[in-house]
Amino acid sequence: MLNKKQYFVREHIGMFKLSGVYDILDPETQEQLGVAKEEISGGLHFLRFLINKQLLPTTVNVYEGTESRPDKLQFSIKKGIMLFRSRVEVVGRDGQILGSFKSKVFSLGGAFRVFDDMGEEIALIKGDWKGWNFKFLFGDEELGSVTKKWTGIGKELFTSADNYIITLNGDINEAQAILLLAAGLAVDIVYKER
Repeated sequence: MLNKKQYFVREHIGMFKLSGVYDILDPETQEQLGVAKEEISGGLHFLRFLINKQLLPTTVNVYEGTESRPDKLQFSIKKGIMLFRSRVEVVGRDGQILGSFKSKVFSLGGAFRVFDDMGEEIALIKGDWKGWNFKFLFGDEELGSVTKKWTGIGKELFTSADNYIITLNGDINEAQAILLLAAGLAVDIVYKER
């Protein structure tokens, strides 16, 4: 699953859903590579009725396989309580922290910094003025992108489901691929969902 250069992320549709499920597909073959599932406790489900879910902690586990048959945990995206700026950690299947994201305080289209396990900044994720398309930047080099895919006016207006293409450029190792894939998922799951 982690050796691809492009991923299609399709959010499951739900009118009043309190946790998200996302299929991760190969955009060329439509083969399902994995699934990202937001897994939270029952108490947090209840709080989501009262408080904006962006302020509450969440964990998104990314598995190889499908929703009905998740196979092997690949990595997790964990966000604590958000006050002013959110900090998100990416944790490997062995429990080791692979990196983190920190949102920027002021940004027109949304932005956050990506750090590796040593705290070194490896990318800046920067959105366009609409906040729908994001670029993974390291200096002037574009490491990848997240592009929103429109699915129809009815679905876009009446549900919160989004579809994205995550593209990784150049030669990157598995740890960087995990961080960039996690960043692409975090754009929607952690930073954009309301």
